[in-house]
Amino acid sequence: MMVGGRYPMETLMDRLTTSEAAVAAGVSVPQIHRIIDEKILPEDLYSTTQMRTFRTDACILIAFYFETAESLTAQARLRTIRNAMAHCGSWEQWQNCIVEDHSITVRFFDIWKGVEERLHQLMRAREMVIEDPEILSGTPVIKGTRVPVYDIAAAVDSGTPKDRILKSYPSLKDWQVELASVYAKAVPPRGRPKRVSSAGGLQGSITKKRLRTPLSGR
Repeated sequence: MMVGGRYPMETLMDRLTTSEAAVAAGVSVPQIHRIIDEKILPEDLYSTTQMRTFRTDACILIAFYFETAESLTAQARLRTIRNAMAHCGSWEQWQNCIVEDHSITVRFFDIWKGVEERLHQLMRAREMVIEDPEILSGTPVIKGTRVPVYDIAAAVDSGTPKDRILKSYPSLKDWQVELASVYAKAVPPRGRPKRVSSAGGLQGSITKKRLRTPLSGR
């Protein structure tokens, strides 16, 4: 249940799949696999039993590692991760986590805030989609409609303007179009990607961001 338009943190997923972790951290799925394969994260932040799953706070460190790639060396980032884990154990502590290492100070607030926002988006996207055998034979659709969520996501990803999508699907709202793309990234469709056709009026690596976390010399 949302409180004041937000989900209490304890209701958010405490274990994320690889795709969900990529969405929450704002990175690509290959980057998530790299984090595990190169043993960048402490092992208590993830599990490889049966399938790879991640604690939600792992996404903060994943986001940190890639967002600071142009500002810090790999060695400095690894030291910061180890130091942060020693002092920031709860979600609330990450909000105010500050790590000082040699000549830099890393404040995690902006990264924490970004991850939390994406987690809330992920939760909203999951709640927006239903699978009902009586609706399109169980195809995942946007709740309250018969619109397949993956069709909308494919249109968004192909660059179709949002106003054109809304004109073609008048039952949808602006936010539903945005969350359809989030859902498809977190829960990829099985099989080959569906091509976006002209029917219904539609045609069918991480982008590096500058670090918003303040880095300052002592």
